[in-house]
Amino acid sequence: MNEVDAYIAALPADRQDAMTQLRKVINKNLPPGFKEVIGYKMPSWVIPHSSYPAGYHCDPKLPLPFVSIASQKNFIALYHMGMYAVPELYQWFTESYPHFSKTKLDMGRSCVRFKKPESIPFELIGQLMQKMTPDQWINVYETALRR
Repeated sequence: MNEVDAYIAALPADRQDAMTQLRKVINKNLPPGFKEVIGYKMPSWVIPHSSYPAGYHCDPKLPLPFVSIASQKNFIALYHMGMYAVPELYQWFTESYPHFSKTKLDMGRSCVRFKKPESIPFELIGQLMQKMTPDQWINVYETALRR
């Protein structure tokens, strides 16, 4: 059992199915080059040092983070750094959300919170994962660092 499997197995039963499905959607739709790891104590997808040796500027020993999911006390969270860094992607997601979910969007800049696991719009999340390649994310990241 790898670390992500262990994370999901340790969750309450009512969260395991949703987190497993969320993980599958992310893995199925992310372009090649991202790696699934445990980062910041949650399932994460990063650009590994083998592809981006500089790592994360806050701690270069860490790979460059991109997406994470977590089972928090009152919600399941999806963290997507691309939506934080690219206003057009954030706008696309917020405008598309009502077409995929009847619940009100509960979102910060990069964090989407789902209070009910059954309300997670898996199809929309799959589409979101397809919108940025590792090379595009590195370009966005390095452009932001230079500012």
